[in-house]
Amino acid sequence: MKGKYHIIIQNNKIKFEFDIKRNLTIIRGDSATGKTTLINMIETYERLGDESGISVSCDRKCLTLNNSNWENVIRDNHNCIIFTDEENKIIKSLDFAKAIKDSDNYYVLITRENLPYLPYSVEEVYGIHSSGRYSDLQKTYNSFYRLYTYNNVLPQAKAEIVIVEDSNSGYDFFSNVIAEPINCISAKGKSNIKALVEDNYGKHILVIADGAAFGSEMNELYLYTKNDPHLFLYLPESFEWVILSSGLIDGNRIASILEHTEDFVESAECFSWEQYYTKLLIRETDGTYLKYSKHQLNKNFLNPKEKDAVLKVSNVIKDAIQ
Repeated sequence: MKGKYHIIIQNNKIKFEFDIKRNLTIIRGDSATGKTTLINMIETYERLGDESGISVSCDRKCLTLNNSNWENVIRDNHNCIIFTDEENKIIKSLDFAKAIKDSDNYYVLITRENLPYLPYSVEEVYGIHSSGRYSDLQKTYNSFYRLYTYNNVLPQAKAEIVIVEDSNSGYDFFSNVIAEPINCISAKGKSNIKALVEDNYGKHILVIADGAAFGSEMNELYLYTKNDPHLFLYLPESFEWVILSSGLIDGNRIASILEHTEDFVESAECFSWEQYYTKLLIRETDGTYLKYSKHQLNKNFLNPKEKDAVLKVSNVIKDAIQ
């Protein structure tokens, strides 16, 4: 399943309206923000249809799953949008991650928990915003708002430490362009970033990570940025996305793909958009002087022209290191 879907769920008292464009969407928020109401409305419509007084408008079937039926729902349904909430404890498990990895459904997970086994994007973590009364029907209108907004500009002081999520080509590139006295560190995985930030508290730190799969680590780091004026985040979709955005590879055609990635990523083939961008870059550079490998950087990306093109996309990096 791929594409962007507009969903409207409503009865005579409340209306939810939002868009879904990735296989994993997370809704967070405190109690009494409408999360349980949303799930209950979908589940009631499943059982009673139009007799429920609820309408569900979407180009794809919307379903719910619970602790008792989750495996059957995933196995027996295809090209659907499946909702569940934090009362379904299985969503925190490795078994659930394995079950949906190759699924052709989209999933909307309503939870305050971090989900470390799932590669969801920082761009697809939402709260529910209520705007009061809606139209003459006196409905409460609810929409989603992006939960994490952050400043990609490093003011005044330059970075003292740059923490890069991976130890592969992305780290190879940044460690080559970042010169002393700035210390460039590989976290060797997203789950290690928080500890490195804590170990270097008080220093000017720039974290570089793949935003397309960083959602599970974002909550605590986001709170850190609110309390520590020395910590900044640069979270592009992935290092491969940065290269694809540089114009080095078939600029116009690739730019169109990047602008509407949801129309190209098949959820059953790529668990996250980071995987899609990696496959795309490998395919597009195969047989060229910029042939890309995830595990070891092609040194041609460090040539002056190529390096400058990549850094131009990542202006925050240029500002932080020069």
